[in-house]
Amino acid sequence: MLKNDRHTDAAELQQIAEKREGPAIMMFSSSLKLLYQDQEAWKRCTEINQQDDKSSRGILPTPVLEVCNEVKKQLQLRTHSKDWEQFRVKRVLMDSQRPMLVSGVGLPTPEHPEEAQMLVTIEVIGRQHHVLLEQSKARFHLTEREGTVVEHLLKGWTNKEIGNELGITEQTIKEHIKHIMEKTKTTTRTGVLVQLLGL
Repeated sequence: MLKNDRHTDAAELQQIAEKREGPAIMMFSSSLKLLYQDQEAWKRCTEINQQDDKSSRGILPTPVLEVCNEVKKQLQLRTHSKDWEQFRVKRVLMDSQRPMLVSGVGLPTPEHPEEAQMLVTIEVIGRQHHVLLEQSKARFHLTEREGTVVEHLLKGWTNKEIGNELGITEQTIKEHIKHIMEKTKTTTRTGVLVQLLGL
């Protein structure tokens, strides 16, 4: 809630804005043709592209395309709508101006597989997720070093970059990530982040 005085600080206004922001929505055909994109999706795609030197304005960001391609692949295996009730393809983006979650689900049509569609959302991950991350570190009994590795994973760093920063080998980082995956019962780096952030 806004205070009645003039001294509402920028951080508080940012938190209020983050709470009000809903997911950006995009709809694609199974052939990756964009069928619908709301204004928020256009803004967030532009924001992501501005951080990626390889992308240009007006083109779908690489993470969105990766999610679409994975959903398309899964649509061949998950051919009924009930198969998608508890399943989403997710990517956590930490290298844009603010952390975001890109997720996608398939909308299959069993009688006409070529008419299947994909729903992709892009959500801003707010500051409250940092608190969740701290709580998750305790819940999954991560060591201090594993917690540090996770923080660098959130930034989108490679194993080599994390190793260089911490002054340890890339192989040691791989071992830390393996232990983190075991503790969080996940099999991918993105899965770790999704589990720890409670997404």
